[in-house]
Amino acid sequence: MEELAELGHLLVFAFLFFFSNFMVGSVITDVTMEALCPGRDACSLAIYLTGVQQAVTGLGALVLTPVVGNLSDRYGRKALLALPATASIVPLGILAYGRTRGYFYAYYVTKTLTSTVCEGSMMCLSLAYVADRVPEGRRAVAFGVFTGVCSAGFVASTIAARFLPVSTTCQVSAVAAVVTAVYMKAFLQETDGGASSCKSDEEASQPLCLPSSSSEELSPRLPPLRKAPSLSEIATLLTSSSTFSTAAVVTFFHGLGEAGLLNALLYFLKAKFHYSKNQYANLLLIIGIIGSFSQLTVMPALVPKLGEQKLLIIALIASCGHAFLYSIAWSFWVPYLAASFVILSISVTPCIRSIISKKVGPFEQGMVQGCITGISSTANVISPLIFTPLTAWCLSEATPFYLKGFSLACAGFAMLVALVTSISMRPAEVQPDRK
Repeated sequence: MEELAELGHLLVFAFLFFFSNFMVGSVITDVTMEALCPGRDACSLAIYLTGVQQAVTGLGALVLTPVVGNLSDRYGRKALLALPATASIVPLGILAYGRTRGYFYAYYVTKTLTSTVCEGSMMCLSLAYVADRVPEGRRAVAFGVFTGVCSAGFVASTIAARFLPVSTTCQVSAVAAVVTAVYMKAFLQETDGGASSCKSDEEASQPLCLPSSSSEELSPRLPPLRKAPSLSEIATLLTSSSTFSTAAVVTFFHGLGEAGLLNALLYFLKAKFHYSKNQYANLLLIIGIIGSFSQLTVMPALVPKLGEQKLLIIALIASCGHAFLYSIAWSFWVPYLAASFVILSISVTPCIRSIISKKVGPFEQGMVQGCITGISSTANVISPLIFTPLTAWCLSEATPFYLKGFSLACAGFAMLVALVTSISMRPAEVQPDRK
């Protein structure tokens, strides 16, 4: 694909970013326990601090990501990508220098603050960058390839962390974060807000380059904002188009179920099958490897034949299927089988992102991608509040029925709501608006 050559530096940047940030993820539990509760196998303080961090990060991303996305429409994607690339260095540098109680608290505070900017903004800005460079007809494939490269970064970081001691892992992660920021600054080229995708005669014929209108619905054309968008402006954007409204509902319920599944799964596997650290790592590697393979090979083959809407429905069916299969797992190997469903389920997010990117103009990509990321962050905040106590109740002796995976089944029902909503989307809604 010609566009992927233009996106080469962005793909390298994304790989390095996820490699540096996820490398610490596999050891942070041991670091936290050693700093707060040395010599103990359980620590309620660590659990509560992690929950608070997730909630604050999700709320911050909900507010800040649409703002950062909108600012990138005005000042450029590269200028705003420098923010998460640089901010992520600080907490990793603290952890690389020391991991005692004092250093841990310094890491915890800075990580909580920087994650509000880094976690959501990096993804939405990168996807807006892809939308700037790639014509809409091939945008879904490009989104899938980008997501696959991010998954590859996760896989590489997990493998590296398994063979490195904790101290070396933290140091390598910090050095990789510095390399990421330097590479982005030196090699990533700025876009011109999407106009670059309209330079050739062939690409100029693409609907993205034209003012939007349709017999079905008018695309919401946002005027250039002189200030950060308010929540009311974001709500107006999401409700002014049936496409956006449907995408918002699908994103929320899929995110709610996905986050609930991830929060409950490890506790479920520990309680029912006594999974160890290595088995968790093996499961994560299977998910990462299959996800990367799917986004780099399977999705590019399916999108031209099926289209985004049909592939979205298939991916949501796979999401429901693997959640329900986890919930009724009867042997230790069943979760590995369920993990293979990610070959289709991982396409949910790229399909949604591609659908909404076609409904707005080139100077609004950052705003809409940021809004969708904010909705996903909202689901990530609400999900632990629901599924954490539900999982604890299901795994306790107080439950009136024996179904340890009931919370996983509830996550599957949340994804089922997203599936039903996506089926109700009319085919015309996922097509570009034409003048």
